[in-house]
Amino acid sequence: MKAAVLGTGGAEIRDLPKPEPKPNEVLIRIKASSLNRADLLVALGHQHGSVGGVGARIGLECSGEVEAVGTEVKDFKPGDRVMASAPGGIAEYVVTDAGRVHRIPGNNMSYEQAACFPIALQTMHNAVATAGRLRPGETLLMQGASSGVGLMGMQIGKLLGASLVLGTSTNAERRARLKEYGCDVALDSGDPNWPAEVKKATGGKGVDLIVDMISGGVANGNLEAAALLGRIVNVGRLGGMKGEFNFDLHALKRVDYIGVTFRTRTAEEVREINRLMRADLWPAVESGKLTLPIDKTFKLNDIGDALAMMRANQHFGKIVIVVA
Repeated sequence: MKAAVLGTGGAEIRDLPKPEPKPNEVLIRIKASSLNRADLLVALGHQHGSVGGVGARIGLECSGEVEAVGTEVKDFKPGDRVMASAPGGIAEYVVTDAGRVHRIPGNNMSYEQAACFPIALQTMHNAVATAGRLRPGETLLMQGASSGVGLMGMQIGKLLGASLVLGTSTNAERRARLKEYGCDVALDSGDPNWPAEVKKATGGKGVDLIVDMISGGVANGNLEAAALLGRIVNVGRLGGMKGEFNFDLHALKRVDYIGVTFRTRTAEEVREINRLMRADLWPAVESGKLTLPIDKTFKLNDIGDALAMMRANQHFGKIVIVVA
């Protein structure tokens, strides 16, 4: 089978053996995959959890048809149309834990659209609902809102009853589109006055929950923008792994600062995250209430061009790889 891997000169397509499912796994014949920032890191030679180095498989999510299931899998059968979070998911075939797999609802959702959902749904439900503990009537700020996960996070916030959703993007055109995905107030995180704008929008209180995909230079701004007893969930570090942090302001506001990642979670933890996500969000997925825009599609052999587009950071929503 063909699969995207890290070669000595960057991402490339190689022929690899077709995998076999373990007892608790599902083998998927992939129709489409979508890119995430972690794929870019792996393609640049960085370590992402246990994945990294020359020969590392690239990809985190996909859609397709079930080819085979392991002996312990009861919920899926060959021929099922599915989407899944799946390490190595930019390939013709992939195996993944059955707890990461979801049936594609109905017959109207395309494989390209389905490939956009798994990571965004599991990441943002965990960040907003579980780690962030958003309650109806509270306010939500999504830092880095024009990414696929950011757009999904704002929609989830609205679905779960947020009274006001704010989102940031440094690009004016992308900010103008955030309202299509649940954003009430769009802000420029590159403007040093953005924390004051958050306070203005919240009547001086500050925001109850911040989900941060930027970190680095916005860490202290997040503390300024947070309400007393607010929560900050650190999901991504696109703006830098390190930055200044006002420990006194953190203490004065009694802010809960929560770090999350899937890199150190067990299979059992990921299964539970997906179970909780489905319980809260699946009716909205089935009805089409939750959606993500596809900026551009590429063929599998053009993986280098797809990654270059992500590296340029000019896309809105998702970049999809059409496999079959």
